[in-house]
Amino acid sequence: MRLSSLRRATLFTAFRVCRSRSFTVLALESSADDTCAAVVTSSRQVLSNIVVKQLHLHEVFGGIHPTVAIEAHQRNMPGAVRRALDHANITMQDIDGVAFTRGPGSIGGCLSVGSNAAKTLAAALNKPLVGVHHMAAHALTPLLTTPVDQLPEFPFLTLLISGGHTLLLLATSKTEFRVLATTVDESIGRSFDKVARLLGLAWGTKGLGATLEEFCLKDITSPPDVGSFSVPMPGKLSFSYSCLHSSIERYISSAKIPLTEPHKVALARAFQDAAARQLCAKLILGFKQLAMKDIKPKHVVVSGGVASNSFLRARLREALDTYDPDAKIALVFPPPELCTDNAVMIGWASMHRFLVADYDDYTIDLRAKWDIGTIPAVKDCLQNPNTSIGK
Repeated sequence: MRLSSLRRATLFTAFRVCRSRSFTVLALESSADDTCAAVVTSSRQVLSNIVVKQLHLHEVFGGIHPTVAIEAHQRNMPGAVRRALDHANITMQDIDGVAFTRGPGSIGGCLSVGSNAAKTLAAALNKPLVGVHHMAAHALTPLLTTPVDQLPEFPFLTLLISGGHTLLLLATSKTEFRVLATTVDESIGRSFDKVARLLGLAWGTKGLGATLEEFCLKDITSPPDVGSFSVPMPGKLSFSYSCLHSSIERYISSAKIPLTEPHKVALARAFQDAAARQLCAKLILGFKQLAMKDIKPKHVVVSGGVASNSFLRARLREALDTYDPDAKIALVFPPPELCTDNAVMIGWASMHRFLVADYDDYTIDLRAKWDIGTIPAVKDCLQNPNTSIGK
C-alpha cells in the first residue's frame, strides 16, 4: 500500500524545503545474522555504517540459528541505531527518510525486527518510509561506491553471490532486473561453508567462507594431486553448488585414512577452483546469449558476501579478458566491507524513491519471497528535474 494523496503531499512539501541540501536516510538491515544501521545521503556520502556481528553466537550451531538471530537483532537494533546517528553526528530530526529491508526473508523472523524499528521511528517522527529489496540493494551498491566517471552503465550484468543467493541478472534500471540464471539447489556461499566444515576448519572472525579462502593460501610443499571437479550442466544457464560440495564430501568419505593438512589444502584449492570456474562459465554463457539479442553490457557488477573472495575476483577478470579482450568489460566490486550485508546498501537503494517522493505506507507488509524481477517501477510524477542520483 502506498501513502494517501494528502499524506504524500504533506511529506513532499517537507522534501521540497530540504532539497537544497542532501537528502539523508537512516537505513536498517536485519535479514540474516548481522544487525545493521547506517546513514547515507543523496550526495553519495556514507555518514555512518554500523554492523553488529553475531558470528560467535552461531558458531556452536554450525550456521545461523533463527531464534538466536532474532533475539540478537532485538537486543542490538536500538544500540545500532543510536550508534549510527552518533557516528553521523546528527539527530533523528536531521533524518529525511527511513529505509529498511522488506524482503526476501522470513516474515516472522529477522526481517520483522528491522521492519518494526523502521516503521515505528518513521511513524513517530512523521518521516517517509521505503522498503527495499535486499538483492537489488546489493546490485545497486556500486552506483554509490564507484567513482562518478566509472559508474556502471545500464544495462549491466550483475552476479549476486552470497550465503543465500547465486544469481546472474541483467540490470536495465534501478528497478528493472531480469534473472538470467539462479541456482537449482544451494548457493555458492553455502557450499563454501559446508566444505569448510567438512575440512574441519574453524569459523574465524569473518565466517567459514573467508576461513576456507585463507586456508587455500597456506604455504604447502608438494601438495597431493586431487584432480579437478567439473562444471555442472554445461551450456545451461543454471548454477548448482550442491553437487560440488557433495563431490568433496564423497572424496573425503572414500579416503582410507584421515586427510593430512597438505591433502586438505589441495582439496580446498580444488573446490575453490571449481566454484570459480562455474561462476565464470555461466557468466560468459550469459554474455553469449545476450549478444545473440544484440545486448552487449559494458560492466559486470559482483556483490554479496562471496564477492570479497580475492581468488574469485581474479578468475572473473581473467574470464572476461579471455572472452573479449577488445571490449574491455569493466568488473566492478563494492569495497569488501560493503559486499557482506549492511545498511548502507539499503539506504542507497531507497534513495531514488525518496527523491521522487515514492514512499510506502507505514502498514506495508514484508515479502518472504520476492522475485527481483517484480520490483514495482518508480512513480515519477513528483520528479525533481534538478535531482539526480547515481547514473
